[in-house]
Amino acid sequence: MTALPIQFTKPIDLSSCVNIGSLPFLPEMVAISSNHPAIKVDSLSKTFGDKVAVADLTLTVEQGEVFGFLGPNGAGKTTAVKMLLGLIKPTAVEGTVLGAPLRDRHSRTRIGFLPEHFRFHDWLSAEEFLTLHAELYRMPLTTRQKRIPELLEQVGLANHSSKKLKQFSKGMLQRIGLAQALLNEPDLVILDEPTSGLDPVGRRLVRDIIRNLRSHGTTIFLNSHLLSEVEITCDRVAFIKHGEVLQISPLNELMAGETSVAIRGHGFSSAMLTELARWSNFVRRDDDLLTMTVVSQNVFPEINRFLVGQGVDVFAIRPQQISLEDLFIEIVGTDGGL
Repeated sequence: MTALPIQFTKPIDLSSCVNIGSLPFLPEMVAISSNHPAIKVDSLSKTFGDKVAVADLTLTVEQGEVFGFLGPNGAGKTTAVKMLLGLIKPTAVEGTVLGAPLRDRHSRTRIGFLPEHFRFHDWLSAEEFLTLHAELYRMPLTTRQKRIPELLEQVGLANHSSKKLKQFSKGMLQRIGLAQALLNEPDLVILDEPTSGLDPVGRRLVRDIIRNLRSHGTTIFLNSHLLSEVEITCDRVAFIKHGEVLQISPLNELMAGETSVAIRGHGFSSAMLTELARWSNFVRRDDDLLTMTVVSQNVFPEINRFLVGQGVDVFAIRPQQISLEDLFIEIVGTDGGL
């Protein structure tokens, strides 16, 4: 039996939809060439009056990679994402997304987006919500009849397809939002805090989805404060502060490039911390515990001799696996970008 199109019980205000790829005049999806980066911007900036939200953003995201976009609150991450999506106009820009100039409407049919602060029509059921966005994409009925059940199954909501969104928990809303971002089988998916509000099972589901997308050549642009999740999923990361990129590095090289060491002892002084800078660009003291990052474990004997020579009673030197959180603090600082 042929399924009938869903009839919505209330009028829909399309202006508040998350979907950023709708093109009422576009008869079909646009094919994207593979001979260019997924994202390439040079000196992207945005000011609001006297406030500089993004000062000078330059980065390249290759097709098929999972790219982490990291920075403290107020660093300009959300503003940068909105410019990439064409939701706000840059003050100055030179760049492309999926090979098309920024704000090109056709390229947006190949982008999926999950914002951090979403507002869905909560009187719709999960199936109605995805149907609405499928219609915004002008998705054929036969395609969406196949695609929507697949997505509900993928995000663990197959048994809740008829439930109204107002009955959803925060984690369930996050899952249906992710399904919405994947509805059009995009070439580029931009996720802003995709694991916010999710329990460990939900976070693992998101990681599995990201890995599956990458295996099919989809580019993921990921903004998350859960650095442990970024550490597991991303190929490269960019650190941004005050609207500028401080560093872009492959994650495996970044994590392998330095070693963290915890030194427990008695008799540390502030003057010693300055002297230790010859071996480390990050030294933190918490009472009788000294934490440092060094380029190699080979410098441990030198550091030990220096501390003993300064009268420190060294009880233990323990190498540690340096975390992305430690690197974040080292690169961005502790002032929160303010």
